[in-house]
Amino acid sequence: MSTEPAAGNQAASSGSSGDESLEAPIRNTPPVSDWTTDYDIFDEEYVTDPVPIWNDLREQCPIAHTERWGGSWLPTRHADLQALAKIVPALSSTDPLVVSLPEDMVEQEEEEIPVGFGAPPITADPPLHGWTRKMILPTFAPKAVEAYRPYTEELCHSLIDGFVAEGRCDAAEQYAQQIPPRVIAHLLGIDPDKADDFTMWVRGVLEFGLYDPKLRVKYRDIIRDFLFAEVLARAAEPRDDKLSEYLAMDIPDGLEVDRVGLVVGLANLLLVAGIDTTWSSIGSALFHFGSHPEDRHRLAADHSLFPTAIEEMLRYYSPVTMARVALEDVPYDGVTFHEGDKVLMNFPAANHDPEVFDDADKILIDRQRNRHIAFGSGIHRCAGSNLARLEMDIALRVWFDRIPEFELADPDGVAWAGGQVRGPRVLPMAFPPGQPR
Repeated sequence: MSTEPAAGNQAASSGSSGDESLEAPIRNTPPVSDWTTDYDIFDEEYVTDPVPIWNDLREQCPIAHTERWGGSWLPTRHADLQALAKIVPALSSTDPLVVSLPEDMVEQEEEEIPVGFGAPPITADPPLHGWTRKMILPTFAPKAVEAYRPYTEELCHSLIDGFVAEGRCDAAEQYAQQIPPRVIAHLLGIDPDKADDFTMWVRGVLEFGLYDPKLRVKYRDIIRDFLFAEVLARAAEPRDDKLSEYLAMDIPDGLEVDRVGLVVGLANLLLVAGIDTTWSSIGSALFHFGSHPEDRHRLAADHSLFPTAIEEMLRYYSPVTMARVALEDVPYDGVTFHEGDKVLMNFPAANHDPEVFDDADKILIDRQRNRHIAFGSGIHRCAGSNLARLEMDIALRVWFDRIPEFELADPDGVAWAGGQVRGPRVLPMAFPPGQPR
C-alpha cells in the first residue's frame, strides 16, 4: 500500500505573464457512502491513496458506478481494461475527459470549433483516428525522440543549477513541472519561456477545470487561441518545426477537416497530453525515492536498474485515467453501459491487479516481468510513450547524478492532484547543499 500524504489544493502561478494566478475551485461534495455505487474520483481519500479502494472494488464490484460528476463506470481489473479498450467505436474516444462539459457548453463548442480540432488522435474515432495517429507517430519514433536528448539533459542540469546550492526545492514546481513544457515547446518550435504559462493553462483544463466547467472553457480557449496564432504564422511563413511539417502533410480524400484546425488539434494534443502526464510521472518517481531511502540508495549505487525502476514507477504511480462514452448500449460482463454513459479507463487500477502482477502493491525496482498499461491499451495507446520515457529517464538520471542524497523535507506538505491525471503538485525536497556545475 502507498504511504502518500494527504492531497491539498494550491494555486498555480502564471509564470511569464505575471498577471493572474490559477486558484483551485472549492468543491462542496458529500462524503462517499459506498464506493461501489457512489465513488468520487476527486475524494481526498481516493486522490491520496486509491490502491486500497481499487483492491476492495476488485473483490466486491469490479466495475463500480456513480452518479457523481455526470455519472460514470469505473472498471478495476486488468482484463476488463484490455477488453474495453477494444470496443471501438461503440465506446468512443471523442470525449476522453473523465468529466464532461454541460450539454449547453458542448453544443456551443460544436458550433465554434472546426471539425478535427479537439486533440486527435486521442479525441478521434476511426477513420480520423488512424490517419492522425500516422501523422504524429514519426515524431515519437525511438530514433526521432533521441534527437531531443541533448536539449533535455542540458535543461535538467540548468534547472538543478537554479536550486542545488540552496539544499532544498519544490521538486514538483521547480523541476518536474518545468521539463515537459519546455521539451514540447522545443519540439513544436514554440518559445520555451512560455513553459510556466503552459503549466497554468494545462492545469486549468485537466486539473481544476475538470470540476469547474467555466474555468475549463476559459483555459481551453486560451490554448486554442494561442495555438491558432502559432499555426497561422507557420502557414504564412513555414519554419523548420513540427507545426510547419504537419501543415504540409497531405489529407486523404474523403476526410473533411479544416487543415489549420487539424494542426491546431495535433498541437493541442502534444501540449495538453504531453505535459501534465509526464511531469506527474517524474514527480511521482522523485516522491517515491525521496520517501523510500532503501530504493534511493540502491538506484544511486546501481544505475543499471534505471530501466526497470522507471517501468515500475510507471506501473505503480500510473498517472492517467482516460474516458470513453457509449455511443450505443454496450452490454459487458453483467452490466450495460447505456448510450451516453461514461466509462473511465482506469489504467492505474489495472496496473495493481494481483491476477497480472506478483506483489502488485509493492514497488520492486528490479521487477523483470512488467506488462503495465500506464500508457493505455488498444488503438488509443499513447503515441508519445517513447518521448515520455526519454524525459523521465533523463530527469531521474540527471537528478541522481547531481543530487544522489535527498529526502522529503515535509511529508505532510506534499500535495497531490487527481481525477484525470494523478501526481504531486507540491513536493518539498531537502538535500545537502551543492554547487552548480
